[in-house]
Amino acid sequence: MRWSQAFIPTLRDDPAEAEAASHRLLVRAGYIRQLAAGHYTLLGPAVRVRRKLIRIIREEMDAIGGQEFLLPAMHPAEVWQASGRWSSVGDELFRFTDRRGADTALAMTHEEVFASVARELSSYRQLPQVWYQFQTKFRDEPRPKAGLLRVREFTMKDSYSFDLDEAGLDVAFEAHRRAYRRIFGRLGFDLLEVDASVGMMGGSGSVEFMVRSESGEDLVAVCASCGYAANLETARSTIPATDDPAGDATVERFPTPGVRTIADLVAFEGGAPADRQVKTLVYLVGNEPVMVLLRGDHDLQEQKLADALGAADLRPAHDEEIVELLGAHPGSLGAVGVTHVRVVADRELRGRRHMTTGANLDDHHVRGVDVERDIEVSSWLDLREVRAGEPCPECGEPLSIDRTIEIGHIFKLGRTYTEAFDVAVLGPDGGEIVPIMGSYGIGVERNLAAAVEVHHDEAGIVWPMNLAPWEVVVTIVRPDDEATAAAAAEVVDGLAAAGIEVISDDRDERPGVKFADAELVGIPVRVTVGPRGVAGGQAEVTVRATGERTDVPLADVVEEVAARVRAAR
Repeated sequence: MRWSQAFIPTLRDDPAEAEAASHRLLVRAGYIRQLAAGHYTLLGPAVRVRRKLIRIIREEMDAIGGQEFLLPAMHPAEVWQASGRWSSVGDELFRFTDRRGADTALAMTHEEVFASVARELSSYRQLPQVWYQFQTKFRDEPRPKAGLLRVREFTMKDSYSFDLDEAGLDVAFEAHRRAYRRIFGRLGFDLLEVDASVGMMGGSGSVEFMVRSESGEDLVAVCASCGYAANLETARSTIPATDDPAGDATVERFPTPGVRTIADLVAFEGGAPADRQVKTLVYLVGNEPVMVLLRGDHDLQEQKLADALGAADLRPAHDEEIVELLGAHPGSLGAVGVTHVRVVADRELRGRRHMTTGANLDDHHVRGVDVERDIEVSSWLDLREVRAGEPCPECGEPLSIDRTIEIGHIFKLGRTYTEAFDVAVLGPDGGEIVPIMGSYGIGVERNLAAAVEVHHDEAGIVWPMNLAPWEVVVTIVRPDDEATAAAAAEVVDGLAAAGIEVISDDRDERPGVKFADAELVGIPVRVTVGPRGVAGGQAEVTVRATGERTDVPLADVVEEVAARVRAAR
C-alpha cells in the first residue's frame, strides 16, 4: 500500500465537538467521519483495525466451540411480542411499519431470534450449543456522543449458549468468561470484571468487563484490597449504624416555611441532621405510583429500584402528579400514615426511630417518626448508591469509585426466551426439557474506541501490534531521489514478502509532516529511508510506543524489523 494512493484524511486540529480522546484521535487520524449523530463511516484504516479485532474475537469464540451464524438485523414485531419486550423496551428500540403495514423493529439484540432458531433442537444429545454472530445492532440513543462509544448503529459479537440445566449454564458462562479474558488481554486492556445489573435482559446474574477511562460513562465501586468490584447499579458497601435516641417518640407536625430540600431542613432551626431525615421520592412504575424512602444523606440508585421492582418502565413522577396523589409538592412529602400508595424503603431505614420527614402538607414536616411503627412499608430493599470511601462489603477496606468503559457483558438468561418460544428437547428419560440460555456480548467498534482510549499519547494513537492498521510504515525522505526510492522499495518488498503489513509513505511532503502523520495514525514501527542514510548504508527504525530510534544496516533492516513485529504480535 502506498500512502499517496490511500485515503487517510488526517487533520491538524481536533474536531470542535469531540471530548473523548478516542473520538478526537479517530477523526484527526482519518479513521472515522460522522454521517449523523450516532452514525459513523469507518474509513480504510478503521476497517483494517476492525477486521483484526473481529479475527481475535472469532478465534477465541471458535476455541470454546462456538458456531458462527448470521441472523437478520430487521425483525417482525411478533418475535419481540412473544418475549414481551415489544412493550417493555422503551424508545431505544427502533420501530417502523413496512409497506404491508407490518410492525417491524431494527435489532438492538437477538435473544428472540436465536431462541426461535433453537426450536429445531429436538434431543438432549444436541446440547450444549454455543452460537454466535457479528451483526449490526441499532439503538435509538437519545444523546449519542463520544464518537464510537455511544452510537445508534454498531457491530456486536453476540453469542448464546443452550444447556440442559443450570450446571451446564455455569460451564458455558465460565467458558465465555475465560474467552473474554483472553480477548481483552490480546487487546492490551487492564481488565476489570464487575458484578452488574441484568437490566432489560433479565436472568439470574451478569458480569461486565470494564476498562478504566475518564471518557467512560459507567461508575464502578472497586476494592483495591480484596478485588471486589461492582457497577454502582448493583454495588454494596457497609456503613456504620446510626444510634437513635432511646425511648419512644410521638409523631409531631411542625411548620417549615420555605424548606424544600434535605439541606434546607438541616439549616432550619428545629430541623434535623441529614442522617436523621427520611428522603421521600415518588416514581411511576408503569401507571402505578410508588413512594421510595431513603435516609436523608443517601442517594437513590435508580437501576437498583428498577431491578428490585422488576420494572422496565420506570420514571420519576411529575410535580402535578405528586400533588394530585399526595396533596403536597416535593420537599414536603412523607409516607407517615399513607395507605393508598405502595411504599418501598431502603434497608438502612429499618429500625430507625426519632426521624423527621415531610408531612404531606406544604411547608410542614413531622418529627418523632418510628419508621417501622408509623410507615406501612411493603418492601425493604437495597436502594442506596454506594459512595467512595465507604467500607467494602467483603473486607471492610475503603472503596474507590472508578470511571470505566464497558467493553463486554455476559448474562445468565435462564429460560425466559426458551419458554416464550416453546423450545424443548427430549431428555434421556423421554420427558421434555426446556433448555436454559446464556447471552454474551462484545461491541466491536466500542472496543476499537476503547483501545484508543487506553493506547494513545499527545502525538496520537499508539496501536498494539495486533490491532494496528499497518504494522510498519516505510517513510521515504526525498522520494524523487532515485537511490532512495530504490532502497525504500527493496525494504517494502522484503517486508511484504516476510508477511509484514507495510505501508510506504511516498508522498511529496516534508519529512516532519510524514513523521507526524505516522505518529497520529499510530503505526507501531517506522522505517525511515533517506538520501543521507542510503549513502551510509543505513535506515532508521523508530518504535512508536517508546520513541526508541536505532540505525540499522539496510541489508539487515527487513530481517530485524520483521523479527520485532513477530515478537510484538
